[in-house]
Amino acid sequence: MNDEMRFQKAKRVSLVSILGNLTLTIAKLVAGFLAGSTALVADAFHSSSDLIGTIILLKGMQIAHQPADENHPFGHHRAETITSEILAFILMITAAGIGYKGFQILTSNHITIPGAVAVYIAIFSILSKELMYRYSAKVGKEINSDAIIADAWHHRSDAFSSIAALIGILGARMGMPFMDPIAAFFVAILIFRAGVQIYKKAVSSLMDTAPSNETLNALSEIIINVEGVKQVDDLRVRYYGSKMIIDLKISVLPELTVEDGHNVAGRAKARIMEKDARIQDVLIHVNPYYTR
Repeated sequence: MNDEMRFQKAKRVSLVSILGNLTLTIAKLVAGFLAGSTALVADAFHSSSDLIGTIILLKGMQIAHQPADENHPFGHHRAETITSEILAFILMITAAGIGYKGFQILTSNHITIPGAVAVYIAIFSILSKELMYRYSAKVGKEINSDAIIADAWHHRSDAFSSIAALIGILGARMGMPFMDPIAAFFVAILIFRAGVQIYKKAVSSLMDTAPSNETLNALSEIIINVEGVKQVDDLRVRYYGSKMIIDLKISVLPELTVEDGHNVAGRAKARIMEKDARIQDVLIHVNPYYTR
């Protein structure tokens, strides 16, 4: 899949998310205020943070798919990772605000019992958000985008928060009014946890954390089976946004000419590039192989 197709898929899923989040934000806010549900209003602010996050995501994906230039010779792929960090911060800030509001209401004497409309909106939100999660996660995995997957988890966390809101609303309507602000507080915890997880993954990518041993072993197996490669001396792989860059040292027979060694390295690079579409570049250093 080329970068243009990848961006078009990301753009399509982002526009679906924007439309869905806008609809849910308005519905939850109106229903929350009319029905007097703190949990549903809190859930509406969560949906609004998703809306803002998706707009940022769309811009980040647009930057990430710009071609390499003089100042960015490896491209702009890390814009996706930076976007993931921004989305994580939005989630955590939103969680802090919701939690504080829920605590304020819980400690006050003005807890209202939500109206029936809040129940229907919460159920509608759960179903809508789960469908949006499944669609976004599918596309995110298909195009290997951490930013899209992070946005998908925004939808899933919103579905969870709507479940918590529904429990709080039902509890309040069954004679336990304190359940509604408690649900809002629980929603905040779920959102904050999702934000921390997304942020940690983004930081790990920016720190050039190596992929799994399974990935490294699979690459080593490909390289050692290339004609002319006698030994894999060193293999380092780092993520660059959604892409991977590989630094590799191989050993070849010392009697080979420079051109022959170059050809071995070329074959190795071609085989590696065929392995995974995420691999952007392979840098290979050739050493002489001596038996001991």
